[in-house]
Amino acid sequence: MKQPAAVAGNARADAPGEARDGGVLTGRTRLWLATDSVLTGEQVGAPAEASGPDTATAPYRRELPPDGARPNGGGEPTDTRDYLVSGLRTLVNGFRRLADRHVPGGAVTDEFGFDPEFNARVLIPVARFFYQQWFRVQIRGLEHVPSVGPALVVPNHSGTLPVDAVMLQAGLYDEHPAHRNLRLLGADLLYEIPLLAEMARKGGHARASRANADALLQGGELVGVFPEGFKGIGKPFAERYQLQRFGRGGFAATAIRSQVPLIPCAIVGAEEIYPMIGNAKPIAEWLRLPYFPITPMFPWLGPIGVVPLPSRWIIEFCPPVPTDCYAPDSAADPAVIADLSGRIRGTIQRKLDDLLDERGPAFG
Repeated sequence: MKQPAAVAGNARADAPGEARDGGVLTGRTRLWLATDSVLTGEQVGAPAEASGPDTATAPYRRELPPDGARPNGGGEPTDTRDYLVSGLRTLVNGFRRLADRHVPGGAVTDEFGFDPEFNARVLIPVARFFYQQWFRVQIRGLEHVPSVGPALVVPNHSGTLPVDAVMLQAGLYDEHPAHRNLRLLGADLLYEIPLLAEMARKGGHARASRANADALLQGGELVGVFPEGFKGIGKPFAERYQLQRFGRGGFAATAIRSQVPLIPCAIVGAEEIYPMIGNAKPIAEWLRLPYFPITPMFPWLGPIGVVPLPSRWIIEFCPPVPTDCYAPDSAADPAVIADLSGRIRGTIQRKLDDLLDERGPAFG
């Protein structure tokens, strides 16, 4: 069966010149340099044309190597990074066996690997605990999110680790009247970490690329994109709730091209879960990561330092900004894209300021 070109981005083939057998943790590539993709405007690329038969009901084919496979081929791991990758693969297989006891095999997935049953019965319940009990999230403006049909949700991004993405998905699934699944577009780095890559695909994520975004929106999906990328989640605590650069506005071009509304979204609370007071750049370089966070508890307290602080969250969706008033060919007009991107960014920043004043202290 021929795989659609839009799906190829999920098979680690989005970025030109990307090493197919390398990985972030093995030190062979630096895929995070291309993580913002055409949707955030940091990487320019042409869309791939979809071809081949519909694979929406094809069984999900796992891409990870079998147990015992070494990240660099046969033989023993060569350094600490290889041991880390090997350990992650073992963790993946253990998680699979645990999940298989809760979700029968043979579930129908789409061409991106999204498994609605696995998402509803395994991933969402885990996220629900943090959403309801740990962060006590308040979610607002759900009336601005359509019950059916495509739209592009554009939130701010923060928190050192992308916990805000998971809380956004949980909130829409649990509290929206239509229980919508948010199909988030993820950075290349996510798909180089074995456990996270597989769980992300099963949870509805797709590698951020123009082709994948177009395919999801044309399929009527609710899609989410974080234009700040790593600049948002990796910024120091002193710059909390200050929106970073939105790139060249690739998300705005995507919305115009597909004639779907843009829904600005403000998330308050994520900045405080891992206050980033430093960046260990030598370690980040060694691991081929965009940053290595230093927080008041990590790495000093070991695994305990990874537990997020229980800040109080507010998520609010703003009124949608229609794009069907633009001619589709205006998606290639830099002035139009800059104006639309700036409007969305300004809306989110103003809403963040308002929500911060309303929330008050992050804890308590």
